[in-house]
Amino acid sequence: MSVVDDQGRTEPPVAADEAATLLGFLEFHRETLAWKCAGLDAAGLATTVGPSAMTLGGMLKHLAFVEDFWFGVRLHGLAPAPPWDAVDWAADGDWDWHSAADDSPDALRALWSDAVGRSRALADAALADGGLDRLAATPWRDGRRPNLRWVLVHMVEEYARHNGHADLLREQVDGATGE
Repeated sequence: MSVVDDQGRTEPPVAADEAATLLGFLEFHRETLAWKCAGLDAAGLATTVGPSAMTLGGMLKHLAFVEDFWFGVRLHGLAPAPPWDAVDWAADGDWDWHSAADDSPDALRALWSDAVGRSRALADAALADGGLDRLAATPWRDGRRPNLRWVLVHMVEEYARHNGHADLLREQVDGATGE
């Protein structure tokens, strides 16, 4: 039985197998980011807090990159998809964050949503091809290859950390608060 909270997020299952639990927490954090960015215009997505240059728009673009990188490039060995394939990361290692100011709110939301959709399909494919123990196709520089379990936990951590930032940014935009 799925439980949906007051913000429309599906709560992670309380008694499921490991894969369903990990995927449930990842989806909950994805839905939290969507909630924090909902209804904001370009100015809202470009708002900063204090001296930080971090924005919700930059966060959407960064997490779109992270989704494509971990599930596509690292886990499945796919070539980077547009727009990541044309980025000079050596010239700007934070291009995903910086370039978001040039994108419309609709484009940022679509980029992130499309990346999440690809990641869901790639995670399902990896589960069907080895389960949580399936190793990433692309090793790290030292030769180690994380398994799907590690990738999912890392993605939960990535979203959880940035959702904390999103709380502060959304409060700065319009005073909205909540987990």
